[in-house]
Amino acid sequence: MKIDDALNKTSGLPVSPQQARTEKPADNTPAPVANSSKVQISTLSTQLQALQSTQASNAVFETKKVEEIKLAISEGRFQVNSEKVADGLLETVKDLLNARKR
Repeated sequence: MKIDDALNKTSGLPVSPQQARTEKPADNTPAPVANSSKVQISTLSTQLQALQSTQASNAVFETKKVEEIKLAISEGRFQVNSEKVADGLLETVKDLLNARKR
């Protein structure tokens, strides 16, 4: 079986990657035109907007704490507790290994 012949017989599929990017199938049907006066926002969209605003107010980190740490680093006052960092890394690895076993 020749692979080239099989590709040439398949209509509608691009033969080369270049054709896949440049050629578009001929579609003679006109695109539907939306009447802007009849567009309605679904309730799902409204709920998504509400969730986004809620998430924006519930920050993942405390901005004030981050600014304090930045200032301490720039002034040379920040000290890393290596035991606390090591304990945190070990806990993360344990969690990852337990999750992998499940």
